[in-house]
Amino acid sequence: MKNTKYVFVTGGVTSSLGKGIIAASLAKLLQERGYSVTIQKLDPYINIDPGTLNPYEHGECYVTNDGAETDLDLGHYERFLNIPTSQANNVTTGRIYQAVIDKERRGDFLGKTVQVIPHITDEIKHRIQILGNTGEFDIVITEIGGTVGDIESLPYVEAVRQLKWELGENNAIVIHLTLIPYLAAAGELKTKPTQHSVKMLMQSGVNPDVLVCRTEHHLSDSIKRKLALFCNVHKDDVIESIDADTIYDVPNFMFNEGLDKVVLKKLTLSADRKPNLNAWNNFLQKHKNPKHTVEIGLIGKYVELHDAYKSISESFIHAGAANEVKVNIRWIHSEELSKKNVPEKLKGLHGVLVAPGFGERGIEGKIEAVTYVREHNIPFLGICLGMQMAVIEFARNVLGLENANSTEMDSSTKYPVISIMEAQKNITDKGGTMRLGAWDCKLEKNSNVFKSYQTELISERHRHRYEYNNEYLKQFTDAGLIATGVNPETNLVEIIELPNHPWFVGVQYHPEYKSTVLNPHPLFVSFVKACLLYKT
Repeated sequence: MKNTKYVFVTGGVTSSLGKGIIAASLAKLLQERGYSVTIQKLDPYINIDPGTLNPYEHGECYVTNDGAETDLDLGHYERFLNIPTSQANNVTTGRIYQAVIDKERRGDFLGKTVQVIPHITDEIKHRIQILGNTGEFDIVITEIGGTVGDIESLPYVEAVRQLKWELGENNAIVIHLTLIPYLAAAGELKTKPTQHSVKMLMQSGVNPDVLVCRTEHHLSDSIKRKLALFCNVHKDDVIESIDADTIYDVPNFMFNEGLDKVVLKKLTLSADRKPNLNAWNNFLQKHKNPKHTVEIGLIGKYVELHDAYKSISESFIHAGAANEVKVNIRWIHSEELSKKNVPEKLKGLHGVLVAPGFGERGIEGKIEAVTYVREHNIPFLGICLGMQMAVIEFARNVLGLENANSTEMDSSTKYPVISIMEAQKNITDKGGTMRLGAWDCKLEKNSNVFKSYQTELISERHRHRYEYNNEYLKQFTDAGLIATGVNPETNLVEIIELPNHPWFVGVQYHPEYKSTVLNPHPLFVSFVKACLLYKT
């Protein structure tokens, strides 16, 4: 059994400093030094998971192979580490309290008064150590959401304090990510916000072992010495995290700053093996020096918040680098599209992706966009709801099934070409009840998807309640919309294609969840290639 070491990443001063990227970058460096590493996220909100959250609230909901609906940071972890996460990698306050209350109802506490300490903190410590107790990992990195001082984060900070003491010296450390703001009027960087943040952390009984400082300007030696003195750390433990052109630069920046070396030294682990970032830097080289550009329209209903489609935009970066192409995304709100303005709105695009989503709002705009790209032979990729819009569009405009629809949008539609799954009909609770996680799909040879994947059986992640209605399968096939991917167990259609179109593919699953830096998703790679071909 491995003696698993723990690294906790906390944040101060302000949110959105990039704790997830720092955690993923450190994990990448440790992984390339030969250590087995995983990252988990502790989210202080009371939702059980992000599955019922509006994307405007929290960005995209990321789905793992085992069907966990999780925070979008888990997407970063997978994209950097190239290994899958699981249910155990994302924990919320809601899940913690639910578990404790369930135990109380069963009588597990033998009549004791249930309190934040020790019962909530014990449950948090248990969840933190689940991954470490598997024996798979040398190091578990735990990112704590929010900022130090938030009321909802206090039980997590207390659990970290207890764990540091219980695990013993050299087995657990805390990295505190903070902001060093630049005051333009004074022309200087200010350390006071960081000092206050560290003071607040120390008041909770936790001393940071490493300070990572987000900054727009390089930190001088004198600033590092000042931070070390006032924040109770060594000068070598003050790490500069300067703003980067791309998140994929951060592992190199952290390597140059020596973050991985500092962490290994504190955990009494060997730093003899130098990280091999050749493949990573090969990707970066292609990403930063593209030979071509394409413009792809992303049509969705949450486009004001780009994080709602984070995995899709990152997949375009990976696939772009694989093709040595810069993908410029044109963000198009589906509610603003109509039959009249579609030609103008889609003008100059080399491809169109119709994005996932839920509910009726904006779907007619998506359907109009599909009509346009189908009739004008523009490369098309529809994901989840985007695939369903392609089915509805074809039913209406080619099969002549007037007002064909999904029962999600119109429960009394005469032609329910998309319908709720049989297993979903009696479900009333919304959270965690969709078709989730990895499902197999068998591909038709000679299809675009088979050419992309180069294999007959694939496994992809799902998150949906409604499906292609097989009662219309023959009509669609006879008219030229072919089912080129089918689930071998349920016989449900997963992929549709138009063979007489340059590249027209709709998938019921979410390919974007499996695209990583070192393994760009084959479907996105093929789509970008088709867009480049269309342009030239």
